[in-house]
Amino acid sequence: MTSPKRLALAAIILGAGAALVYRLATPRPDRKPPLMSEMGYLLTLPNLAGKPVSLSDFKGKVVLIDFWATWCEPCREEMPGLLKLHEKFKAKGFTVLGVSMDEEGVRAVKRFLIKQPIDYPLVLNGGERPPRGWLIPGLPTAYLIGRDGGVIKRWFGEKDMTEIEAFVNAALAQK
Repeated sequence: MTSPKRLALAAIILGAGAALVYRLATPRPDRKPPLMSEMGYLLTLPNLAGKPVSLSDFKGKVVLIDFWATWCEPCREEMPGLLKLHEKFKAKGFTVLGVSMDEEGVRAVKRFLIKQPIDYPLVLNGGERPPRGWLIPGLPTAYLIGRDGGVIKRWFGEKDMTEIEAFVNAALAQK
């Protein structure tokens, strides 16, 4: 193959690869979030002690599932707000469920907890690949789950704590 043909083929392959990466990494409005009623509470991951924790363990509560990582700066910046939210509403049936996406798993999270204690439940995903059925285009990502197990709202990227609080209040008001 001559040099111009090789260059053209390489450009086509690189262009197709870039288009594929862009398509997979870009959130699309036609991709719906998981519906818990359809999923049957499919989220079971180990906690820091290795014991399995399922979203179904929180049935009847309002749960903010927060997908985060210790290396994610926006995730770390949100921690104080999530801790305050958890503390404010836990007696009313609300909890935050932190899902660590760290490759290092428990070791990374335990190191992080020395600097930033967290009093809401934490589970380990064991890497950046989303749990089956969950759309996580980047970190942080969060889903607000109602008492009935249905997805109320999702957030991709940094969250406005005032907005989350309003959604949590509304979800807690529904019996």
